[in-house]
Amino acid sequence: MTTVDYIVLVGYIFGVLAVGVVFAKVNKTPAEMFAAGGRSPWWAAGLSSFMTMFSAGTFVVWGGIAYKHGLVAVAINLCYGVAALLAGYLVAGRWKALNIRTPAEYVRVRFGVAALHFYTWVMMLFRMVGVGVTLYALAVLMVPMMPLDESNLLCDPATGHLSLPLAILLLGAIVATYTLIGGLWAVLVTDVLQFIVLNIAVLFVLPLAFMQVGGWRSFVDAAPEGFFTPVTDRYTWFFLVGWCALHFFMIGAEWAFVQRYLCVPTERDARKGNYLFGLLYLISPLVWMLPPMIWRVQNPIPAGANEADIQLLGEQAYIRACQAALPSGMIGMMLAAMFSATASTVSGQLNVFAGVLTNDIFRPLAKTFDDKKLVTVGRLFTLALGIIITGIALAVPYLGGAERIVVAVTTLAFCPLFVPSLTALMVRNVGQSVFWWTVAICFPLIAAYEVSTLAGESAGSDFFATYWNWMRANSSSVEILLGVVLPLVVSLIVVAFSSRQVASGWQRLALLPVPELPPANATDVGRLSIKVIGWSIAACSATLALLAAINEDSRGILAGFSLGMLLIASGILFSVRNSKLSSESRG
Repeated sequence: MTTVDYIVLVGYIFGVLAVGVVFAKVNKTPAEMFAAGGRSPWWAAGLSSFMTMFSAGTFVVWGGIAYKHGLVAVAINLCYGVAALLAGYLVAGRWKALNIRTPAEYVRVRFGVAALHFYTWVMMLFRMVGVGVTLYALAVLMVPMMPLDESNLLCDPATGHLSLPLAILLLGAIVATYTLIGGLWAVLVTDVLQFIVLNIAVLFVLPLAFMQVGGWRSFVDAAPEGFFTPVTDRYTWFFLVGWCALHFFMIGAEWAFVQRYLCVPTERDARKGNYLFGLLYLISPLVWMLPPMIWRVQNPIPAGANEADIQLLGEQAYIRACQAALPSGMIGMMLAAMFSATASTVSGQLNVFAGVLTNDIFRPLAKTFDDKKLVTVGRLFTLALGIIITGIALAVPYLGGAERIVVAVTTLAFCPLFVPSLTALMVRNVGQSVFWWTVAICFPLIAAYEVSTLAGESAGSDFFATYWNWMRANSSSVEILLGVVLPLVVSLIVVAFSSRQVASGWQRLALLPVPELPPANATDVGRLSIKVIGWSIAACSATLALLAAINEDSRGILAGFSLGMLLIASGILFSVRNSKLSSESRG
């Protein structure tokens, strides 16, 4: 990285923190801090959901699959778009129609306090570990790109690069700071900005990468055989259907997504936000996955490479493709995009679980606390969770087998929690038994599967060796059966044997009072969010213009991107000004 790259990256980080400061004054109540007062624009909620699906794993895991297998990585990511459209059509409006303040309140009212505590602590454990691993992955990606002088206090003498623990601490501190200061408004607006930065960086890489391989036709002709087929022996059509189903339940019921349905004004807005989310995921995966696919043509897998070598080549494919194509300053923007992708995931989880701890765990125990004190408590919970996530990220290299078990179980354990929630959302006569039966049957079987596969890998007996080999050969199908099909079957059986009378939990939901909206002016806050986005795009345009001035070879394309962003920013700011003038004239 050059000095210009560092300036771009640091400037972006300070910009993100500035957004948190701008929205700090908006957060006067828990409803504002954790649900944007129910006044978020639908497009902001949709783009935030879109970004919540991103992390460093998008570049490492799916980039690695794109490098090794080609178009199958695109097919897997398209499943998110199908799942989001289905969730928008079937469930997003249903969530908004409920008179709940948080998704945890739904679990408490529908299934009882015991289910709330089980759901909260289990999901929090799984999500905190998963997000901690994601933060670690981002730091591992960034550190090799950041060489430092050995005299620098941030340098690791063993590698000559930024120290990995310090990188984790810095990244965790940045995300926790803007989340606890700005609340959900900051999360939503920074997610929109992160969407913009991410797509600028990726769109910029593509034409330069294609130029290096001689264009589209040369790329297609030089690609390995089967590189443009959507399935493989491991990632079959059955896997893709199951992947769609798994993410339908995740997008439909995970608290981070439900929070986006609740933060908009109407049911129609909730659906529109998810439609935007889904449509973007039907368009963009090919754009993201092309750089590592092109890199496979530029740098084929060498003859005789073992599995570990191929895995490393895949994990590094995305960043290597960017290094080879991008001019000075754009590497910093690409790292900012990778930071953006992970930050959106981390900040979303921090905000949603801090909201649950504040509104659904702490608030009933401290009835005398007013809104101002509850906002302070919420910020303390955000800080505490940020510290925990950072601690987990620092511990990842030392967790070994335990980390493998926890992360593997996390992958499979979501549906046994999400399926009952959606079942109870759509079927009024089902009671809390659907939750407990699904959890009681699925969790032990999933845990037994994960532990047995690990044991089979290391044990010497013929039984375990045969069992492990079969599981490993069919792991994708087995995981879909255990993680998706099994909880769905259990829930449907419980529904079939349920009473025809409306369940008491649904009756309690119907009696909930309509939440009071904060007295703040929705139009003013909406204008503020759009204005911040407009000026941030203008700042990106100015950055690209400066990069054009110092990069002679890429001057034309940089200037073109800069001009396009300037036009977008001008249109946004002009619309805000006209909206304000129209409002004043009506007043």
